Amino acid sequence: MDMKKIPIAISSCLLGNKVRFDGGHKQSKYCLNTLSDWFEYQPICPEMGIGMPAPRPPIHLMEKGDQIRVVQVDDHSEDMTDELKAFAHEKLSEIDQISGYIVIRNSPSCGMERVKVYHENGNPAGKSDRGIYINEIMKARPELPVEEEGRLQDAKLRENFITRVFAYEDFKKSVRSAPSVDALVKFHSRYKYLVMAHSYDDYKTLGRLVANNDGNSLTLLINKYEQALMSTLKKLANAKSHSNVLYHILGYLKEDLNPTAKQELIHVIEQYRTGIVTLIAPITLINHYIKQYGNEYIAQQAYLNPHPVELGLRNYI
Repeated sequence: MDMKKIPIAISSCLLGNKVRFDGGHKQSKYCLNTLSDWFEYQPICPEMGIGMPAPRPPIHLMEKGDQIRVVQVDDHSEDMTDELKAFAHEKLSEIDQISGYIVIRNSPSCGMERVKVYHENGNPAGKSDRGIYINEIMKARPELPVEEEGRLQDAKLRENFITRVFAYEDFKKSVRSAPSVDALVKFHSRYKYLVMAHSYDDYKTLGRLVANNDGNSLTLLINKYEQALMSTLKKLANAKSHSNVLYHILGYLKEDLNPTAKQELIHVIEQYRTGIVTLIAPITLINHYIKQYGNEYIAQQAYLNPHPVELGLRNYI
């Protein structure tokens, strides 16, 4: 892993900046104390970005005809929708290098999902939507890993998001920095098992895409692969799909392992599959055997080390 920090955007309030409507913040200790070792943050507050003060009157999503607008709660004539959309498009060029985005939940500008929508009379509309600002960012950058800070408390969602950030950064450095078919093939070769863990069907689809029997131009091929890769990695892997990958890897190692070592690995994979141990147990054993016996093809698989082991993400899934 490259030790250079990965640039990601983050809702400014999560870093402890007092930019919220009540003049406070929503500091995230996990973002500030743990992820900051690996991520270079670009803090953004859309409301402050369009000139709103802190503190300020609260805003919310409001249903207006067939549109969802962002308005001031106590004065609907104060409508910030167009300004927030414009700010998002201004920001896109500034954040074109980011490989992820962590947002604050329930925000009418930044909430990634399930932000409450209200009727004009102030009653809940019984529906939810995405924050106006982040929606524009996500439409323009569908491949970009985006997650809400609150959801990072869930071990599977946390591991999934951070896997996507590191994979996306790797793709940009390995393929986008010097595009070639060879670079794409090498990247896909390293990521095959990680992709398989998220979706076996998508694993086959991505393989066909790399084969490029459709004769796509290099630019189109790389764009299609990037979108498909990031869409696949967004799907949550589970114990069944991880176990399938672990047995595939065992198939490559079985010629090298003695019967005792092979049985030990099978035993630990089954312990993981049935929920007795977490994913780190079989992964650690496989990495141990690779060091002991060597297997270049398996050793280079991103699946075995998709993010820094210091983060301990696979200790909990």
